[in-house]
Amino acid sequence: MRPNPVKDALVGGGTAFGTMIFEFASPGLPQILANAGAQFVFYDMEHSGFTMAEIKTQLALCRGLGLVPLVRPPDTTYQYAARLLDLGAMGLLFQMCETAEQAEELVRWTRYPPEGRRGAMFGGAHDDYRAPDVPEIIAGAHDRTMVCVLIETAQGVANAEEIMSVPGVDVAHLGHGDLSLSLGVPGQTDHPDMQAGIDAILGACEQHGKAAACLAGSVEIGRDWMARGFRMISYSYDIGLMTSALATGLSQLRKE
Repeated sequence: MRPNPVKDALVGGGTAFGTMIFEFASPGLPQILANAGAQFVFYDMEHSGFTMAEIKTQLALCRGLGLVPLVRPPDTTYQYAARLLDLGAMGLLFQMCETAEQAEELVRWTRYPPEGRRGAMFGGAHDDYRAPDVPEIIAGAHDRTMVCVLIETAQGVANAEEIMSVPGVDVAHLGHGDLSLSLGVPGQTDHPDMQAGIDAILGACEQHGKAAACLAGSVEIGRDWMARGFRMISYSYDIGLMTSALATGLSQLRKE
């Protein structure tokens, strides 16, 4: 099984950088991201129109690039989790995790028996169409698969310590947009309630030796959140990056 250098880096206390993809899934995208220095990419299926076939192609295109492909499923169900892992996702980002019991179930979906309930299919995309030794493949899958949970509700924040204590949960990802809605302060990231929620997530990760992740819309925000303890940083997302770069260039060209 191909290893997951991002998971290894985070377990060792390091930092990893990547981006999120919501709109553009061209054949050249993984190579472009790798050329730019991204270590991982989150493909979002919750808020996009990506199909399973499109995601399978993107996951295949990440092979050999050192780029770790992660996916946010369309919904939090075993069906989507198992299928995306079989297609080659090296980790999943589960939305709106609110309790330790829920987190435990999510972990079970990503593990083969007896540790979990993932269905067996070997010699497919997830093991690069090779299954010479099934126990070895299972061990490799367990070692490399990342379980990332979005903490993005008031209940999730209240239970953050219990969630991050669950074995097999690797990353707590701040869902700042939905969290602001849940706390009744839509879009107000600087609101004291939001700041307290962010501190709670960071504290839970630190207490249990897990990594905290975030989506940073700017370098300034990213540096600030890294200074606070976030170690898995998605720098913006495809739509935001293209809009920002194009707007900046056109604005400069129009200046006399």
